[in-house]
Amino acid sequence: MSRVTTDTDNLLIPAVATPAGGSHISVSLTPAEVAAATAAYQNVTVAGLVAGTGVIPMQNPISNATALVSAKCATTGTLALQFVNPTAGALTPTAGTYTFLLVKQG
Repeated sequence: MSRVTTDTDNLLIPAVATPAGGSHISVSLTPAEVAAATAAYQNVTVAGLVAGTGVIPMQNPISNATALVSAKCATTGTLALQFVNPTAGALTPTAGTYTFLLVKQG
């Protein structure tokens, strides 16, 4: 019997040109404004993203009161991002590079 040791402090996830489960992607985004006291999805086209792929937000540049609270592969090639704005006024999430971990389902 062999023993596999995993170093959780140095987990390496490859960045790839074509998204696949077990990799990470970085997407340059300019999100739309989110209305006051609202959680809303915004769709982004990501070539090569396959339906059924799990998506975990890893890093984002948000510098105001908005938050990226979930991400999912809505359909093949479409990444759906849910932003929340808990304030009393409309806000726009910060534009920049957002990074996601892709997880193969099944």
